[in-house]
Amino acid sequence: MEYRKLTHSQPGTVMKQDHIKILIAKNKLPSAGWLLLIACIAVISSCRNNNTAYDASGTFEAVETIVSAEATGVIKTFNISEGQQIAAGTEVGYIDSTQLSLRKKQLEAQIKATGSRLPDITAQTNYYKQQLAVTQIRLNNLKREQTRINNLVKADAATGKQLDDINAQVEETEKQLQVIQKQDAAQVSVLSTQTSGLRSDALPLVAQIEQVQDQLNKSRIINETQGTVLVKYAEVNEMATIGKALYKIADLHTIILRAYITGDQLPKIKLNQKVTVMVDDGKDNYKNYDGIIEWISDKAEFTPKTIQTKDERANLVYAIKIRVANDGFLKIGMYADVKL
Repeated sequence: MEYRKLTHSQPGTVMKQDHIKILIAKNKLPSAGWLLLIACIAVISSCRNNNTAYDASGTFEAVETIVSAEATGVIKTFNISEGQQIAAGTEVGYIDSTQLSLRKKQLEAQIKATGSRLPDITAQTNYYKQQLAVTQIRLNNLKREQTRINNLVKADAATGKQLDDINAQVEETEKQLQVIQKQDAAQVSVLSTQTSGLRSDALPLVAQIEQVQDQLNKSRIINETQGTVLVKYAEVNEMATIGKALYKIADLHTIILRAYITGDQLPKIKLNQKVTVMVDDGKDNYKNYDGIIEWISDKAEFTPKTIQTKDERANLVYAIKIRVANDGFLKIGMYADVKL
């Protein structure tokens, strides 16, 4: 007579019962011990039912991030391996950026050449500043002479012609001063316009340098997410293109159990509810973990073929996510049971 396992929740216990049943079937136990044997089976079954009851089952998953290349070129260094833990902000390699560096130098040289053509406004208007200073001194002297002659005329010590002559010189000098001022202002305006134009010509070059610098930065492969490398897709000396997957990483310090519950169980749970997650430790026992429900699906779906619920399989179930602190034992894809 053959006996099949009735449940998967306690492999060790079921094996013991099956072994006993096989012994009974083969009449290898003394009849005197049958009553004691039946009592042991009842006790074992009771312990199993009390200790291994669960409300839902599921598998562990994690938030997996695929890191892709942001530049095109040959991978020069790539210092990661599968299973390696990497901190956020760590540089794990770089992609050849020689052409980008040369392009940046070319643009910098163009900006320097443009800057060399910028006019020196101070130097080029210095002549007018000197003329203005000389003319202003002359005007000041003429005005003092004008005042002196005007006083002499009042004292009948000078003629009216002398006063007219000095007045004409003062007026002429004032006009010369105004002309020089206008010439100076016009020259400054022309040079300022020229300077503004050259600087405007340099702005696109500056923007191109910033663009090239951004591409240079992206040539460095920086790990932005703390976690464990799950899969490595590229190797050193391979050609990388923008968007090519380089490696997959996930933070396994906390891991997510995606489980399924029936509609009857749905009213019994809520977000942030604490539950017990049970994982087979491989020694016919379960390891218990504290979990917190962080997501409950708002729509029903058909029961996955690989998932068993507490009751018989239902047509529709609801998915939940339970966050569990990982001590290193839990792995992606591992099965676990849940006590609500």
